[in-house]
Amino acid sequence: MAGWILWVILACAFGVGEMLSGGFFLAPFALGAALAAPAQAIAGGAAALAVFVVASLLSLMLIRPVVRRHIRMPPALRTGAAALIGKQAIVIERIANSEGVGIIKIDGEVWTARSLYEDEEIEPGARVEVVDIKGATALVSE
Repeated sequence: MAGWILWVILACAFGVGEMLSGGFFLAPFALGAALAAPAQAIAGGAAALAVFVVASLLSLMLIRPVVRRHIRMPPALRTGAAALIGKQAIVIERIANSEGVGIIKIDGEVWTARSLYEDEEIEPGARVEVVDIKGATALVSE
């Protein structure tokens, strides 16, 4: 079996390992092995090993810090209706899904509301939590 095929197999093995681990540690070695394959075909085993070591170390030192910064980015701020999910609200008008009625007040805004559970009725004055927003209607639960 040709030596370059072994480098390709090694690159694939590192790639699969990276997909399973997700820590961006094996990907530089996969890149190094992928670059060593043509070096093996062109210049032989010693050159392939040198290309593997150099490419792996360079990509480990240069690319990994950038990727780790992007992985650790804080979640995007929720805005608009998505920002209301998880907030507390007060029931203004009785919520009854079967009758299609219900109004709540979230942070001073009035919203139509439906219960998360079909058979649940929620009386005025009750505190509820916004579970989801569907269009202009808030899905809530007690």
